Amino acid sequence: MNNLLRSPYFVFAASFFAMWLAGQIGARLRKKSLNLENDLRQDLDLVVTANLTLLALIIGFSFSMAISRYDQRKNYEEEEANAIGTEYLRAGLLPNSDAAKVRSLLQDYLGQRVLFYLTRDGEKIRQVNAKAAQLQTQLWSSVQSPAAKQSTPVMALVLSGMNDVLNSQGYTQAAWWNRIPMEAWVLMVVIAMCGNLLVGYTRHRIDQGGIQFLVLPLMLSVAFFLIADIDSPGRGIVRVRPQNLISLVKLLPSISVSPD
Repeated sequence: MNNLLRSPYFVFAASFFAMWLAGQIGARLRKKSLNLENDLRQDLDLVVTANLTLLALIIGFSFSMAISRYDQRKNYEEEEANAIGTEYLRAGLLPNSDAAKVRSLLQDYLGQRVLFYLTRDGEKIRQVNAKAAQLQTQLWSSVQSPAAKQSTPVMALVLSGMNDVLNSQGYTQAAWWNRIPMEAWVLMVVIAMCGNLLVGYTRHRIDQGGIQFLVLPLMLSVAFFLIADIDSPGRGIVRVRPQNLISLVKLLPSISVSPD
């Protein structure tokens, strides 16, 4: 259920229906109350304005949060590419046999990191992560053994570079898990439903059709969809493309990556 709530398309459909329904309920309550006094109507208009203003502020803050997280994921993708490329070069400081092994593992690991960004299927992403975890263990072992034999500043440099490679993947994964809190979504939807209910209740003509109640829910639902889409890495339309990792693939020899 939590994965469903994280889907941008579900957020759009559910929020649109909920807000449209709230507007219709408000309109039915308006019919039962007949005419509103001018003072009461002015008070309700003020409440509607305040409600929609508050909603606009919360949407703006949520959109800003989603954009900042998107930029963070892009930055970590760049850092991953830099860490892998740097360690690939530093592997040349190792003995020839160890250098060839480390570079071969780095090539395989780079391929898995590209697939992590390009793959949409959840099960395949888990497989990619499992393969990447195995390669991380092998990568660390491949530099740990030579470093244990020769405790030199050069080996410390190679170890430091490998540590950056492993840490950069962890930072990326943490950024993908860092999402807008569910409580913020609930608050936005509740305020939006209250706003639509008040708009339906305060409409001036009770004999008008329901087409007017489609505009505000549609606009708000589109805003919710965009926020959810940006905040849903790997699921929505707006995605972090691994441009730096793909560029590194082209620089390193004998590597082939094709997303499923």
